[in-house]
Amino acid sequence: LVLLAAGAAVAGKDPLLNICMDAKHHKSEPGPEGTLHEQCSPWKDNACCTANTSSEAHKDQSNLYNFNWNHCGVMPPKCKRHFIQDTCLYECSPNLGPWIDQVDSSWRRERILHVPLCREDCEEWWKDCKDSVTCKENWHQGWNWATGTNRCPWGSMCRPFSEVFPRPKDLCEKIWSNSYRYSLERRGSGRCIQMWFDPAQGNPNAMVASYYASKKRSSPARVEDAAPESDHAACALPRSVPALLPLALALLPGVAGGYGSRGWGSL
Repeated sequence: LVLLAAGAAVAGKDPLLNICMDAKHHKSEPGPEGTLHEQCSPWKDNACCTANTSSEAHKDQSNLYNFNWNHCGVMPPKCKRHFIQDTCLYECSPNLGPWIDQVDSSWRRERILHVPLCREDCEEWWKDCKDSVTCKENWHQGWNWATGTNRCPWGSMCRPFSEVFPRPKDLCEKIWSNSYRYSLERRGSGRCIQMWFDPAQGNPNAMVASYYASKKRSSPARVEDAAPESDHAACALPRSVPALLPLALALLPGVAGGYGSRGWGSL
């Protein structure tokens, strides 16, 4: 069985490797794109996103999810570039298979959970955004969508990122409801996913995915360095419960739907 698993991995048929998640804008399988826009370009040789998706990822008011980065004033370019890169990784990477998790949603069936993001990526993201302003810690849910785009919920205050997210770990792990995990590993270690890489040197995340896929096969019930079980509680709700959430949220004052982008509200 071990030899068969290894052979499948070599042949590129490992179910955790070189795959696209089942989500709103992802291709059914990765493949080359003639060109991808700016910060998404490192994935052009093997991408889960299309050229149009990569272009939309760079817009302030993207048609991908109608999500507005400037909900508390204009987000500075040095901060915004990290969110664009984050979007490119999510939409384009074929190397997130070991962290794909099933969700019960009307528009997507899978999300990522606890992807070990390299220490430098988290720290640079936090450093460049610490003086930016936001009104929410978890951007996946709880927005006011009455106007068709995300607005701060009634009663919330716009505060600096450094107050909402006191540490790089808080930003990486909380902003997308544990999609990422702050890793102590550094770029080039082969043990953490990089949002930033030079395509001329190859995609380092392919080796990282292979490493964690191997560990997952050897111990499928164990998530490597996973966050506490409580972080995953929302994903363990009975199927009937998520179905009632939109109705419950719609009854709350100041909340229109409660759903946003990239799995917003669909943990």
